Amino acid sequence: MTAATTTQPTPTDLYPTRGATEVAVPRQDPVLWGAPDTPGPVAAADLHAYERDGFLAVDQLITDDEVAVYRRELDRLVSDPAIRADDRSIVEPSSQEIRSVFEVHRISEVFARLVRDERVVGRARQILGSDVYVHQSRINVKPGFGASGFYWHSDFETWHAEDGLPNMRTVSVSIALTENLDTNGGLMIMPGSHRTFLGCAGSTPKDNYKKSLQMQDAGTPSDKALTTFADEHGIRLFTGRAGSATWFDCNCMHGSGDNITPYPRSNVFIVFNSVENTAVEPFAAPVRRPDYIGARDFTPVK
Repeated sequence: MTAATTTQPTPTDLYPTRGATEVAVPRQDPVLWGAPDTPGPVAAADLHAYERDGFLAVDQLITDDEVAVYRRELDRLVSDPAIRADDRSIVEPSSQEIRSVFEVHRISEVFARLVRDERVVGRARQILGSDVYVHQSRINVKPGFGASGFYWHSDFETWHAEDGLPNMRTVSVSIALTENLDTNGGLMIMPGSHRTFLGCAGSTPKDNYKKSLQMQDAGTPSDKALTTFADEHGIRLFTGRAGSATWFDCNCMHGSGDNITPYPRSNVFIVFNSVENTAVEPFAAPVRRPDYIGARDFTPVK
C-alpha cells in the first residue's frame, strides 16, 4: 500500500503564534469531533467530561502482563547502542541518560501493535470523529535522580507553529509503564485550558527542536499568562498504577516537574491526528521538524 504523504497548501491561520506579543484567543474548533452517541470504547458521560475538562483518565487501559511486555521493550530500546546513537533518541543534558525515543511505532513492532490496539486507536477515532494517523509517538523514560521535567506548554501551539497542523483535531494518550506517583514528576494539566489558545511571543529559531526537546524556550508561555490560566482553571496532578492512561486534548496547558526520586516515571506517548487535519507547511517556523517528530505519512491506522 502506498503511504499517504501529500502536503496540502497552507490554509488560513486560525491560531497566530510566535509573533511580537503573547495573545490569547478563544478556541475555534470543536473538542469532540464525533457525534456524542457514536459507538466506541468511551462512554457518553466520559466523552462529556473530556469535552468539559480536556482530558480523560483511564484507571487500567492495559493489563499487568501487557505492562511487563512493554517495559521489557522499553528497556531493550534504551539499552541498544544503535538506538542511543539514532537522532530519534533524546538524552538528559546532565546525566546523558536517554530521556525519550521518538517514532517507536516504526522502530518497534511491539509498540506498533499497541498503536493498532482498538482500546487505544478506537478511543482516538471516537474523539476525533474520523480515521486517524500517528502524528508522533515516543517513549518517555524519565529516570530517577534528576530527570528534568517538561515546562508548561500547549502541544498544539508547537504542532501548529512548527509542524503545520491547521486545526485542533488531535488527541494524545500517555500510558503509564511505571507507577505515576505524586512525587516522581507526574503529568499536570489545567482543566478547561483547552478552550483558549495562547499564542506565544518570540520567533522560532531554525532547528529549534534540537534544543526544545531537552529544554523548551520558543513556544513557552509567560509567567503572567500561566498565572492567569492557573487561577482560572486550577491544576490537576495525575497519578496511577502502571497500565493506567491519560487521554488529553492537543491544546491543554500541561507540564511535569523534575523527578528527583529513585523511582522512574516511564510512559509511552502516542499522538493521533485526524486524516482530515493533515499537516501543511509550518505556520510559524522557518522549516519543518523532522518526520520522526511530526509525521508526514498520513496513512490511517488500521
